[in-house]
Amino acid sequence: MTVQLYDTKAQALRDFVPLDPGNVTIYVCGPTVQSGPHIGHLRGALSFDILRRWLTHRFGRVTFVRNVTDIDDKVLANATDGEPWWALAYRMELEFTRAYSAIGILPPTYEPRATASIPQMQEIIQRLIDAGHAYPAAEGTDAAGDVYFDVRSWADYGSLTNQSIDAMEPAADADPRGKRDPRDFALWKGTKPEEPASATWTSPWGDGRPGWHIECSAMARRYLGAEFDIHGGGLDLRFPHHENELAQSTAAGDGFARYWVHNGLVTVGAQKMSKSLFNFVLAEDLLRERDPLVVRYALAAAHYRSSLDISPSTFDEAEAALERIRTFLERAIRTLRGPEDVTVDAAVPAAFAAALDDDLGVPQALAVLHETVRDGNTALDAGDRDGALRAFADVAVMAGVLGIDPLDPHWRSTVASAEASALDALVQTMIAQRADARAAKDWAAADRIRDAIAAAGIALEDGPDGTHWSVADAPRPAESN
Repeated sequence: MTVQLYDTKAQALRDFVPLDPGNVTIYVCGPTVQSGPHIGHLRGALSFDILRRWLTHRFGRVTFVRNVTDIDDKVLANATDGEPWWALAYRMELEFTRAYSAIGILPPTYEPRATASIPQMQEIIQRLIDAGHAYPAAEGTDAAGDVYFDVRSWADYGSLTNQSIDAMEPAADADPRGKRDPRDFALWKGTKPEEPASATWTSPWGDGRPGWHIECSAMARRYLGAEFDIHGGGLDLRFPHHENELAQSTAAGDGFARYWVHNGLVTVGAQKMSKSLFNFVLAEDLLRERDPLVVRYALAAAHYRSSLDISPSTFDEAEAALERIRTFLERAIRTLRGPEDVTVDAAVPAAFAAALDDDLGVPQALAVLHETVRDGNTALDAGDRDGALRAFADVAVMAGVLGIDPLDPHWRSTVASAEASALDALVQTMIAQRADARAAKDWAAADRIRDAIAAAGIALEDGPDGTHWSVADAPRPAESN
C-alpha cells in the first residue's frame, strides 16, 4: 500500500508517509466568511473531504482541521451599521456549514475561528521579531502599530511557488510607507480610525488586529503542532497566502506542512469563477435547483487538481450516472430478497484502491465503480446470485468511500424531504379544489375529491383555521414483486 500525492512545493508526485501512521494530520484553509458560499467553495471542500475519507480508509484515523477566517479586510468591508462584522461572519459561517452538510462533507475534527487564536498569533509574531525576521513600523508614521515580515531576511521565501523575490508583486495588504520592502507583508495591522473598536485587540506593538496569513499559521500550530502532514487549499491560495504561511512558520522555527496539496478551480466558460468577476454560482441557488447528491457527484467526478468547467450538462451527466448506481443497488436488493442477505466487506476492489492511491484518481475510481455496476447487472440477468452479491458489496463499499451511496440515510432523508414537499403541494392543490367546490355548493365534486385523497392513504381534518392533512394510519397494501 503506497499512497502518492502531488506536492505543490516539490512539483512532483511523492509517496505519502505520515508523521504518525496511526493519525494523519491535515490543515485546510477554510472560508473567509464575508459572504455566502459559491460552487467553487463546495468543490474545494469536497476535494479534501474525499482525500480525508480515503486516508481514513487507508490509515484508520485522520485529524482534520478546517479554519474559519472571521476577521479580515473583506469581512469588515461587508459589515453594515445594522449588522456588525462579527454577526455577518457568524451568519455566513452558518451558510457554509449548511451547504457543506447538504452535499455530505464530513464536519472537521476541529473548526477554529481566527478570533479565538489571537494570543497564539501574537506569540509567533514576537518569535519572528526576536529572530530578526519581522519588524514594527516606525513610530510617528501613518503605519504605526503595523508589524511586517521581512521577506529578504528569509532565504527560502518564494520556495513554494518557485519565484524570486524581485519578480513578485508588492504586497497590497497594508500601508506601504511603514515597510522596508514593498513585498513585505503584514503580520499585525494597527488600529485604523474607520474600523470598529470591536475589531481591535491589544498587543505589544499597539492595538490592532492580525494579518490574514498569520491566522492560519497560528491555528495550524495550535491544533496540529509545529509540524503536520498535509496543508490543503485552492490553487488560488498558493500565492501569496500559502507562500507567506510557509515563510513565517518556518522562519519562526516550525517544521510546518510536510506536503502541500491544492485543488483546481471552477470555471464558467473557461474563466475562473470568483466573486470579484461576478460570474459565480451561489451554492444556495445550485442546491435549490439540483439534488445535493448530484451536486456532490458532479463536483467530485473530475480530478481534484484539474479545472472544472461548469455547465448544465455537468449535472445532467452526474444525475444519469447516479441513477445507474441507484438502479443496480435497488434491483440487487429486490432480487436478493432484502439487504439482510447482503454483507458489505470493508475491502475495496484492488483497481479502485490503486486509482485513489495514485494522487486521488477519482475519475479512474468511478470507472471501476461503473464497470462493477455493469458486471452486477449482467450477473442479475444471468441469475448468478454469487456474482450479483459480490458486485453489490463492491459497489456499496466503493460508493460509501466516495460518499455517493444513493441508499445512504443522508441522501435518503434528502430525497424524502423533497418527496414530502412535492406531496404537500399536490394535496394542498386538491384541498383548495375541494374548498372551491364546497363554496360553490357542489357537494358531489367535494366528496369525490375527498374520496380520492382518502384512497391515497391521506386523512383530512377540517378545523376553524383551515383543512390539514396527514398520512392515514391504515396499513398500506404490500408491494408486488
